[in-house]
Amino acid sequence: MPEPQPSPERPEPDHPQADLPQDPPEPDPGDRPDGEPSEQDRAATRFRDLAHDPLFAEAEQDGPGDLAAAARAHREARASLGVGGDWNSFENARFERATVGGHHQYFFATRQSAAVTGGPVPEAELRRVRTVYREPEGYVELRRALRAQRVVVLGGAPGTGRTCTALALLDEVTGRPGWPTGTDRVLRVDPALDLAALTELVTGAEQREHLGHLLELPAHADLTGHQEFQLDALSAALRKRDSYAMVVVSGAGTRPAGRYGRLCPPAPTDQVLRARLAEQLTESPELLRSAEQLAELPELREAIGLERLRPVEAEHLADRIAGHLLGARSRDELLADCRELARQQAHEWFAAVDQELAAPGDAAGLLHPAATRIALAVLNGAPHSTVTEAAHLLTWELALARSPETPPARPLFCDDPIRDLALLRAELADGEVAAAGLTVPARLVRYQGRALPAAVLTEVWERHHAARPPVVRWLRMLADDPRPHLWIRAAIAAGELCARDFSYGYQELVRPLAGADTPRRRVFAALALDQAARHPSHRAVVHRLVHDWAAGDLDRLRWTAAVALGYGNAAGSVRQALDALGRIGTRREGAQAAIAAVNVVRLLAGGEDAAVLRRIGEWTGRRQAAYQDLGLLCVVKLASTELSEVWDDQAAPELAPAQSLPLPLALALLRPDRARPLAELLWTALNTPRSAEAATEVLQDWLDAAAEELAAAGEPAPDGPTVLAGLAALLPPLLTDQRDRRRLDWLLRRMMNDPDDPLPKDRAQQLWRAATTGTTRPDPGAAHRGGEPDARG
Repeated sequence: MPEPQPSPERPEPDHPQADLPQDPPEPDPGDRPDGEPSEQDRAATRFRDLAHDPLFAEAEQDGPGDLAAAARAHREARASLGVGGDWNSFENARFERATVGGHHQYFFATRQSAAVTGGPVPEAELRRVRTVYREPEGYVELRRALRAQRVVVLGGAPGTGRTCTALALLDEVTGRPGWPTGTDRVLRVDPALDLAALTELVTGAEQREHLGHLLELPAHADLTGHQEFQLDALSAALRKRDSYAMVVVSGAGTRPAGRYGRLCPPAPTDQVLRARLAEQLTESPELLRSAEQLAELPELREAIGLERLRPVEAEHLADRIAGHLLGARSRDELLADCRELARQQAHEWFAAVDQELAAPGDAAGLLHPAATRIALAVLNGAPHSTVTEAAHLLTWELALARSPETPPARPLFCDDPIRDLALLRAELADGEVAAAGLTVPARLVRYQGRALPAAVLTEVWERHHAARPPVVRWLRMLADDPRPHLWIRAAIAAGELCARDFSYGYQELVRPLAGADTPRRRVFAALALDQAARHPSHRAVVHRLVHDWAAGDLDRLRWTAAVALGYGNAAGSVRQALDALGRIGTRREGAQAAIAAVNVVRLLAGGEDAAVLRRIGEWTGRRQAAYQDLGLLCVVKLASTELSEVWDDQAAPELAPAQSLPLPLALALLRPDRARPLAELLWTALNTPRSAEAATEVLQDWLDAAAEELAAAGEPAPDGPTVLAGLAALLPPLLTDQRDRRRLDWLLRRMMNDPDDPLPKDRAQQLWRAATTGTTRPDPGAAHRGGEPDARG
């Protein structure tokens, strides 16, 4: 047996541990001879009652696994919204016109359909298309189809270059030698016309002959296969006139039906960007090189927040970069322009919804794209099936808000994932999601750009006030869903909405849920407050509100305040949060000690763990029983909490490798200077009668987990993030005298004598060495030396 190390400070006589027995605890101390439980037993029973799980104790929950799933969903939701500052809130500015490099440009009309009118396409516009346009993959097949059929129906999401592709094709197939100079070859057809009217236009004797025709149908138009006869007639008329037509279908994400339908291939926007820069800076090769380098800067890409630019956005960015290099715009103005791209996309998505609803058609069907965009903004990164389901619920709420007297019909077989992804600027990815306490594969969906979720939420909340009530009702429904990856994301989104209009969000979302009778709804409100507090503009009001709740008389609001304090942003400092949690946990004989302890432990997983450990130690050393109970409860909760259940990736990214470990072991392993204070706290809990049983059970769990690692891996790496390595880092300062070692010896002997799954002697000896000396490698000669546990009684 190695020589014992200096032991932790022993408690003063008035400390709760002063009445410790002289022998290790027995597994079942039993009752007093007279049949009445002892005072020690009653204290231990009361401590067990305090230690019940206050967050996920409802019958429909899956137990502790939900804590890890909720923490993971919380981290993913924060990352998907790109929060942490106010940069993603809306500005009122709209960059619609600009003069750069001698060119007057018009961008982002608030009503794009108003700008599309009939008339000849000027030769200058066709010349510009030839200069800037870059052929995407699949362009040759489109040209071949147009030459063979004379008409092509081109589908694609708005802003993806459909019109430019159509003009490029028409310019190419109509470019004939001998065509009269100054004569327009391509006619942009009035969008009010349909296919039959276009056929009459082509065949009409009074109509001036054009070689190409461009028809852009409005967003609500439905060009499906049953109109193929009209396309046949149009094709015959065009062939007779030796001309061509491109029909652009607005909003189609899949290939339009029929022989004439084609999907517009994605434009090579990087090439479009470089071509536009070359056009703007053609006289200065040096500036052109600087512009191309600037376009690739991480700071600029971070401000854009979009993974794939549309052609119109690439041109917009090129013009802004050129303006910056020519001295027309500062660097800050350039970054502000870049952030405007995502906001303008969100504005375009929702600006024409009511115009489309004014046309005849299914209101629910027309509202569904808008509902899906909102649902994806809230649930970005969630399983595709979850987002689709939530979108249908929101569609129902929006349709009822628009026509309360007419319940909408809910279509059952209308989902088209490919089309939806194109309309959403989204993509599918393989990932994982928590279910029943386990991690299972899932098909996830997310926006193609971290700026889009916040832009969509801001656009809806700040520009479309009539949509707020149905969105609020929908969010409150999501608060009742048991799936953490859904309701946690909804709570984070609710906090973002509160940061944009706190008075409305507080009245409609936070306050009703903060006083609800179910824990999940109260956690929802706490998460929303924490999220709002991440914005400097709302930090002070959240701090005051949570302080008032923590000091108030309403139990449910104090409970909600405790949860909000645990996430680290609802108070001015960790010290203030601990002060408030201490008051909550000791009030009314510790009625809310459990929820206070859970959130003290959550604070411990942040960046100021030393202050939290000192405070827990102070509580255990106070004379008041309520503070002693709170401190001991914090120790037991800390010891039984896995790091993944409380880890904050922003506050403590260095703890990531040890997510699967118990929190004390992870801290001792990755922050070695925390091992002694953690050991002292655990020693206190192990040697205080009312908490000794709970603390011993946790120690037993650690040993069982380490034994399972040894059985699975044989010899784990001594410095890897394993439970065995954590035991080697934490327990040597704890087991410094014979009494503490006898407790470990008793636990290991019990494991070795287990009739169902006995622990092999060599593994028990390895656990002993790890816990007492910090050595994780097996010692071949240990079996011949005394001082280590064996299977004798």
